[in-house]
Amino acid sequence: MKKSFLSLVFFALMMNMGVAQRELIHALPSKLGLDEAYIDQKVDSIMNMGIDSLAFPGAQLLVAINDTVIFHKAYGFHTYDSIEPVKLNDLYDLASVTKISGPLPALMKLVDEGKLDLDVPFSTYWEPWKHQKDKKDLTLREILAHQAGLVPYIVFLQKVMRNGKLKKRFIHQTSSKKFQKQAYDDLFVNDRFERKIDRIINRSKVSEEKKYNYSGLTFLIFPRLIEQLTHTDYQTYLHENFYQPLGCHTLGYLPSTKHFVNAIVPTEIDTLYRKTLVKGWVHDENASLFGGVSGNAGLFGTADDLAKLMLFYQHYGSVDGQQLISRRTVKEFATVQYPDNENRRGLGFDKPLLDNSELPLEEAYPSPLASAASFGHSGFTGTFVWADPEKHVTFIFLSNRVYPSRDHRELYGLNIRTALMDVFYRANKSE
Repeated sequence: MKKSFLSLVFFALMMNMGVAQRELIHALPSKLGLDEAYIDQKVDSIMNMGIDSLAFPGAQLLVAINDTVIFHKAYGFHTYDSIEPVKLNDLYDLASVTKISGPLPALMKLVDEGKLDLDVPFSTYWEPWKHQKDKKDLTLREILAHQAGLVPYIVFLQKVMRNGKLKKRFIHQTSSKKFQKQAYDDLFVNDRFERKIDRIINRSKVSEEKKYNYSGLTFLIFPRLIEQLTHTDYQTYLHENFYQPLGCHTLGYLPSTKHFVNAIVPTEIDTLYRKTLVKGWVHDENASLFGGVSGNAGLFGTADDLAKLMLFYQHYGSVDGQQLISRRTVKEFATVQYPDNENRRGLGFDKPLLDNSELPLEEAYPSPLASAASFGHSGFTGTFVWADPEKHVTFIFLSNRVYPSRDHRELYGLNIRTALMDVFYRANKSE
């Protein structure tokens, strides 16, 4: 009895501390006064509808309220053959969630340290742009808010293929001194191809009209910029400054080269150049041409590790009472930058639609009950993370909606993630 009482006291203390923890706290929804039956029924219904509609073969959802994980459940299987069930510790290809999980915390820290200034030309730090008339004056603020006018995406895969076959001067099936970057089990990219990518980016057009236009191009550059400014290997820098202090044990690149016991969820049956089911290697073709280590995609991780990261952001850069990034900087990055231009974006972070609270559920992004202070990001493979520091809700949705093909878009059409998020806001609101 005494032990039970002490456990309850400890739980109450942790709840009231209001700081992100290295190890997640779990409790039943009823402990927070939430209707557990309502949550289970609603979430099960939405998730099963998603599987039945072929939005994804399987998925998982983790939700924390008041810094406490009150829901974490897996649904379905890795593929439609129903052989391997989704497990809570599965590793997922995070796609563009990489942007806020990899380069972004490093950029924030560099802003903190005065090594980057959001409002001076990016070319101050990235030499190749000093000689590009249309890019030399673009600021990091404009770039991170997708307000710079950069082209959304460039398909670099076209440069390594001819008539459906790989060009041998760019891709080899075995590694060698000049072919070190591994794109898949038996595909190695010429180290010099990175220079070709840079030249293409340097020559890409910039729109004269400054308006919201999502572009991931500079996220291909950021890892090398971070190395340049920190004099540290990009992956090492992330691990030592963020993942290790946060207790993110699986978050990282190239999981196939590591010895995780976790199963890795496959993405797409690649008919373009890998000619097989992609599993354990980054799905994004551009990131793969960087050897799987990029700022636009490439990170893999579990729901638990993403929850730790988003709780860290939700507490504006603090974990276990330690301020890894200043509160001021995280708040700045999580704030809408150009609302007058109808741009909802923060710096790197996605934000709710500007009129989100006034919209019906089917038109909102994310839930119309999410606060204007909330932020997160989505990923092409079917991933989505969100943090709401005002309403104390943390939302992690992981799926492989691109299996067997990226043509599967029912995840968007059925508005599954927004509907799931809405369940927890309503459950939280009712109490």
